[in-house]
Amino acid sequence: MKSAPFVTVVTPFHNTKDYLAECIESVLHQTYQNWEYILVNNSSTDGSSEIAEHYATVFPERVRVVRPPSFLSQVDNYNFALTCISPESKYCKMVQADDWIFPDCIRSMVEVGEAHPSVGIVSAYQLWGDSVELDGLPYPSPEVSGRTVCRNYFIDKKYLFGSPTSLLLRCDAIRSRTPFYEKRYAPVEDAHACFDVLRTWNFGFVHQILTFSRRDNESISVGLWPFRFLLFSRFAAVVAHGRDYLSEAEYDRCFKDAADEYFLFLGKSVLRGEGREFWEFHQSKLASINYSFGWRRKWKWTVCALLDYLGNPKRTWRSFLDRRAKSLGHRTWGQSGTNCAAEGEILRQ
Repeated sequence: MKSAPFVTVVTPFHNTKDYLAECIESVLHQTYQNWEYILVNNSSTDGSSEIAEHYATVFPERVRVVRPPSFLSQVDNYNFALTCISPESKYCKMVQADDWIFPDCIRSMVEVGEAHPSVGIVSAYQLWGDSVELDGLPYPSPEVSGRTVCRNYFIDKKYLFGSPTSLLLRCDAIRSRTPFYEKRYAPVEDAHACFDVLRTWNFGFVHQILTFSRRDNESISVGLWPFRFLLFSRFAAVVAHGRDYLSEAEYDRCFKDAADEYFLFLGKSVLRGEGREFWEFHQSKLASINYSFGWRRKWKWTVCALLDYLGNPKRTWRSFLDRRAKSLGHRTWGQSGTNCAAEGEILRQ
């Protein structure tokens, strides 16, 4: 690059002392040099504040700590962090506090952005625990139309956005949206923001592993495992963004596939006797995309679920044994390493 554009790196954090120093060190060791680093302390009480202040003291020309006026939800805190970006910044790199980035991450991503001015989002292969993710594009493909990337998700189920740590964002794309992340889509607000941005920008990709995301720590998504959140999130993506990228026939097909799978799951949940918390969760999520699940539709899918069970008695019996074993604290049929990994992928998508 003839001149190095200015980059703002942001790390919003709340009580992440076990990982924060590793995250900060990974930013400090970047081969790219023209950047500032903003650590957003969201009312931490576990020692994270002291870690952040230490680095701001040692590297005052690079690192600064800011604080929201009061404790914020994760989405609000991420949006607050983006408001702190320098007006001179051309790109923004978010690094979540329990993740880290490889030394060439910013340099490699900025090079793609500079070589392709129509690119608003740059991604790369991601190391998620010990698995390589986001490998759905052929090599080489430094620039792909936003429409193609989003259609790949809806039609081929290839998800390329990862997490906020996975992406470099062009600041013009951030400044065109206020707020950048919509709270109603939490905890997958970042994916919905990408769908919106890619209506007008293209997608860049570096065919290298440039980011690491932790899969073994506590997170908001872990608490969503019992709700099978992937089924809802895919349905919500189709409803909210499908018509931006699909023909009417393609939309109808994707909508039917996502709705059938999701609502059949809800019908089976009636037969399983899921409690009030479960139904309040799904009703609130459906309301976030202006979709209702009334009693008539609920009983329709319950009948479908019952017929599905009756049509496959072997699977029904195994499902019963799984639930029985789980209630007794034993290993269930589905507890394999492969299935556990799939559950993690469910939540990240």
